[in-house]
Amino acid sequence: MTVRPLLRVGPVRRFTRNLLCPVDLLGRPLLLKYTRDPAEARQEIRGHARLARHYRVPALHTHLRVPGGHLLTYERLPCGTDQGLLLDLLNTGEPSSALHDYMDKLTTTYRDVILTTARPTDPTHVIQKLYGDRSAPGGRLDTYYAGRDFLVADGLVDIPVSRLGTYTLNINGRRHHVDWAATLRWLRAHLASTEPVWAALTQGDPTDVNLAHPLAWFDYDTAGMNSILGEFANFLWYASALGGWLVPTYNPAAFADHPATFNRVPANSPEIRRADVDHATSTIHIDYAPRLSAPRRAAVTAYWDRLVRPVAERLWPGADLPNLLRPYLAMRVLGVYNLADLAPKVRLVLLARLAEAMSPAFDPATYFCPLESPCPAP
Repeated sequence: MTVRPLLRVGPVRRFTRNLLCPVDLLGRPLLLKYTRDPAEARQEIRGHARLARHYRVPALHTHLRVPGGHLLTYERLPCGTDQGLLLDLLNTGEPSSALHDYMDKLTTTYRDVILTTARPTDPTHVIQKLYGDRSAPGGRLDTYYAGRDFLVADGLVDIPVSRLGTYTLNINGRRHHVDWAATLRWLRAHLASTEPVWAALTQGDPTDVNLAHPLAWFDYDTAGMNSILGEFANFLWYASALGGWLVPTYNPAAFADHPATFNRVPANSPEIRRADVDHATSTIHIDYAPRLSAPRRAAVTAYWDRLVRPVAERLWPGADLPNLLRPYLAMRVLGVYNLADLAPKVRLVLLARLAEAMSPAFDPATYFCPLESPCPAP
């Protein structure tokens, strides 16, 4: 007779400042989450309760104050090595029928809940963690960039970012212009606006590691009334840049249970083909090849066509959608990683992406999918 242990503890994983640990207690699968920030723990509990009314989430069994923080005990959904997340459906060579079905369920759920709960909302009643808080005085924009200058790309383009505005950027044959200081001022001012924004009940940080397969939602400290445009920008940027390229490069520990992620990094990493400065014409030439794996292109295309476009047509009929998305995208480009701390080639690509996002010709449908395999035009 096999005796099942009363308690089995799995490996502890660190995600940002939080610790996660799978536990089997009397044969019951649980997930323990330890967070040090009391305010974040309270928001997680409130966010879970709000989200549970509209989305599938694992049950929250208990939450306790413990030395140094809070411990939350969740139902643990089935998972394993390279399985259990949207991420795993993206870590394949080609889009699967499971991915197509998943994206259909994801976008249908989001579309229904967003259109049901959407309303113009005072910014003080919108979750601000990923946007307003980061752009506010003392937030990430200040922490990363205030009073700091750095080169566009050491050894490639030895121009300080403070002087970007005095140069023309020729990126893949198209002319762009970015004034670094003016961009930061504009971003701070835009996200500090007191004008109502369209908000809806969402998870707020829809990454491919916060979305379970079968479909469920994890991580609730940003759950609640979120800017709908911020929700869109978050998913699109994570799916097209962070999840397949930047996060596995700079935070590999987050993918310890999903090692197939690392096999797909080359398929999602841009390649710089030219980077030089023509001082005679004050022009910086940057040619790069954007790359995005076929499953990620399929996910982004489905999200754009089945969620972003129909919601935008209902809430912002006739509006300039690229212009509406721009500040949220720029904040994701600048406010996740400190560009000054990244490798020169990575920094160069991100500054090029920022320039493209700030351009009057910015087209999200081609921006989030490589031009070699464009999304359908909006």
